[in-house]
Amino acid sequence: MQDTDIHIHVGPAGWSYPDWKGVFYPADLPRTTHPLRLIAAIFDMVEVNATFYRPAAARHAEAWLRAVADHPRFMFTVKLWERCTHKANDWPSEQDLRRWRDGVAPIAEAGRLGAILAQFPWSFRRTPENRTRIARIADVCAGLPLAVELRHASWDCAELFDGLRARGIAFCNIDQPVFRDSITPTAHVTAPFAYIRLHGRNRDTWFRNDATRDQRYDYLYSGDELQSWIARVEQMKRDVNRFFLVANNHYRAQAIVNALEIQAALSKTPPPERIPQGLIAAYPRLTNLFKRP
Repeated sequence: MQDTDIHIHVGPAGWSYPDWKGVFYPADLPRTTHPLRLIAAIFDMVEVNATFYRPAAARHAEAWLRAVADHPRFMFTVKLWERCTHKANDWPSEQDLRRWRDGVAPIAEAGRLGAILAQFPWSFRRTPENRTRIARIADVCAGLPLAVELRHASWDCAELFDGLRARGIAFCNIDQPVFRDSITPTAHVTAPFAYIRLHGRNRDTWFRNDATRDQRYDYLYSGDELQSWIARVEQMKRDVNRFFLVANNHYRAQAIVNALEIQAALSKTPPPERIPQGLIAAYPRLTNLFKRP
């Protein structure tokens, strides 16, 4: 596959973070300005977090689409409802599942749906019951592009990858704090599209019971740490027609910083005037993106 045929989309996970105000968003961002407008000015994708917690209303998806209407390359990836991935004894009813799909239907109908992401926790291990759950999710998402994120090392086996390839499901390659039974960074391609998520490497807080979400994801990748993932993108892109790379180290807009640096490494730097001055003030290293060689 030629590079010209590949669409590589880079962006953050989510957009609703109070700590982004005054850093990425203006402190006085008007209520009438949707945050997605600012994201779409410099990226061509976002991963939707809200759908993980509850089904979206179709009107919300329609509002997201209006916010990015001026950017035809912009795509959404959508996290699957946590009741499908995190609640072993609370599988949704058919009516609830239909409500979840109806909520994201406008995105799919607009041709803006890059993938549904089924994100499983580290505690989700490779057992017959859990293999059945993945198959059940594949049935729920039939007709939609599906990626699965598996964090426990028990899933790192040829049988899984062969099964995903047979159903055209993408294996989500991840960067996460590595413990004895964690999946380490990989570059597996099991579908016509590829998916990478970068969570940060906060080993000390990742499993700490009293750690907040912000403490877990408060991490800024160095250039050297990102380079290993750029190398994986270069390797994987030969086998896909679309690529999604998501930065989930969201605290204080560090995901925005690293996503911009990844884009620059892939020759996708946005015009300097689109980068908020508050972001550059908080992270002066971003000025390196616009220096002439």
